[in-house]
Amino acid sequence: MNHLNNTMKRVALYVIGLFLLAIGVSFSIQASLGVSPVSSLPYALALVSGLSVGVMTVVSNILFIVLQVFLTKRFDLRDFSLQLLISFLFGFYMDFSLFLVRLLPTPETIIMRSIFLIISLFIVAFALLAYFNVKLPLMPYDSLTYAISNRFQMHFPKAKITSDLINVGISLIVCLICIQSFGSVGIGTLISAYFIGKILGMLMKKFQEPLLNWLNSGEQEESTTEL
Repeated sequence: MNHLNNTMKRVALYVIGLFLLAIGVSFSIQASLGVSPVSSLPYALALVSGLSVGVMTVVSNILFIVLQVFLTKRFDLRDFSLQLLISFLFGFYMDFSLFLVRLLPTPETIIMRSIFLIISLFIVAFALLAYFNVKLPLMPYDSLTYAISNRFQMHFPKAKITSDLINVGISLIVCLICIQSFGSVGIGTLISAYFIGKILGMLMKKFQEPLLNWLNSGEQEESTTEL
């Protein structure tokens, strides 16, 4: 029973984490200063195609899955099916969260746009704290980063920087060619790339241990009882 409760807590936190991640990205989109690297390609494709960010999120994640197959030279149907399912869920979250954020007054001054960007940094960092600690399947973009790390024998932080740079570079090229502007890439993209990791590190020092204790509380009680 405790194991089932822990699994339910992990799933609930995972779903909430993904939704918070979508909310954070939506705030960065509304700030119009450039979105975070992970969402730069979906937003660029949305600007070019006229389709929703959610739809283009699914399309981008399918591309990330294909790249994983190319890099790992294997096709794990179960793993990629789960990633695809998560992509559809996150795509829905993106469109819904954009709808919610756009109910707020549009930030028109640089001060309000900066406030929206700062809000997005903290929400995304909180979302990643929840998302990474539940130890459930990763989204295709994060799985691709692990594939790059394994394929080229890079440390994960270096692989993360590499995948972010490639994603932003492709996004910038797409926007420059198709709409003759920077589109999804801006100063906010650079700020997000640098500060989200810093904020996440700060949050992990304060909240990761209590979070893991809460997630594993049932198992710890069960072990104590057995002893």
